[in-house]
Amino acid sequence: MVPLRDDNPVRITPYVTYGLIAANIVVFLYEITLLPPQLDAFFRSWAVVPRELSLTLEGAIIPTSPVPEWITLISSQFLHGGFLHIAGNMLFLWIFGNNVEERLGHIKYLIFYITCGVLAALSQWLFAQGSTIPSLGASGAIAGVMGAYILRYPQAEIVTLIPLGFFTNIVRVPAYFFLGFWFVQQAFNGLASLNSPVDMGMQGGVAYWAHAGGFIFGAILGPLFGLLSNPSEEY
Repeated sequence: MVPLRDDNPVRITPYVTYGLIAANIVVFLYEITLLPPQLDAFFRSWAVVPRELSLTLEGAIIPTSPVPEWITLISSQFLHGGFLHIAGNMLFLWIFGNNVEERLGHIKYLIFYITCGVLAALSQWLFAQGSTIPSLGASGAIAGVMGAYILRYPQAEIVTLIPLGFFTNIVRVPAYFFLGFWFVQQAFNGLASLNSPVDMGMQGGVAYWAHAGGFIFGAILGPLFGLLSNPSEEY
């Protein structure tokens, strides 16, 4: 899937988007050097563990944590659970991040991205406060970028492949339809997952509430960061 040129093509090099992609890849390359027990310990140290975050917010101290638990709301954004996980996230970041960065400027865009990631993680935590399963990935922050993109470029056409049995069909769909459908899917799956026997806002290992929350906060925060104004000169 590739967005066609919009009414305001990128005029700056999206250094922050490229830097975020590079940082995620570097961390993932480190992950694949770890043995399973080491990787599990790494995730539990740097990903969001909802129960530990809940205890921290209640004033408890987690002696086994190498950093304050709130730090994991940021560090978890650079962790991924597999090749498909990071490949899908980085593809979406590359597709939608550059135009949003062009509108906000490098510094505001970075703050916007991290903030959306934190709020997305808290959205997921809200529905899984007692879970001991680490929550990780850049998808919440990227969902925020997508929420901003649909607000600024609703008519931008996205070229995507539609599988039809043994064949695929290339179609062009407006961003508001493509991303709107994606958001409804995440919200629906999040609501469905509330009936899960483990009472988590997750289903099949996917943090749907982080996706939906990130998307909503991206759409809310985008205008506050200047998304709808002229491109920032703060490069």
